[in-house]
Amino acid sequence: MKVKIGQTDLVIERGDITDREVDAIVNAANSHLWMGAGVAGAIKRKGGVIIEEEAVRQGPVEVGEAVITTAGNLVATHVIHAAAMGQDLKTDGQKIAQATRSSLALADKHRLSSIAFPALGTGVGGFPPAQAADAMLTAVLSHIRGGSTTLRKVVFVLYQEEAWKAFTDTLNRLRGVN
Repeated sequence: MKVKIGQTDLVIERGDITDREVDAIVNAANSHLWMGAGVAGAIKRKGGVIIEEEAVRQGPVEVGEAVITTAGNLVATHVIHAAAMGQDLKTDGQKIAQATRSSLALADKHRLSSIAFPALGTGVGGFPPAQAADAMLTAVLSHIRGGSTTLRKVVFVLYQEEAWKAFTDTLNRLRGVN
């Protein structure tokens, strides 16, 4: 699914976020920025331990904050580590929305033109995909509609069918499409 909002393409697709050719992929991080399982584990395996080492040097951070690192061996140039949960690995819609906003702000600060997000909090965090979709898409739409972003492409790359459907349905609902 692809929609144009102002100057920005908003895309929702299935797949592996580590393969995306974008300026930055977002890592679903914890506040200590350790990279264990799920999206973080996949990024670390494919991109190399240097990504985690750079992230940990910048932490710990508050839940809702984000840091940027190089992307090691990934196709992307950067990894933005969005701390959507603490060490208890629990999260909620507010934390996910704030981590999304922090990631977008960091992308703009570094003048990035493209970013790819996973469904934050839905793996290890166990948060329902539909609620994550609502929090993240609301934050992204608000950011894009603000009009001053450097981002020209925002992609949600969902590994699971359930998450892809939740994000597609939520975007249609938020846009007023039946």
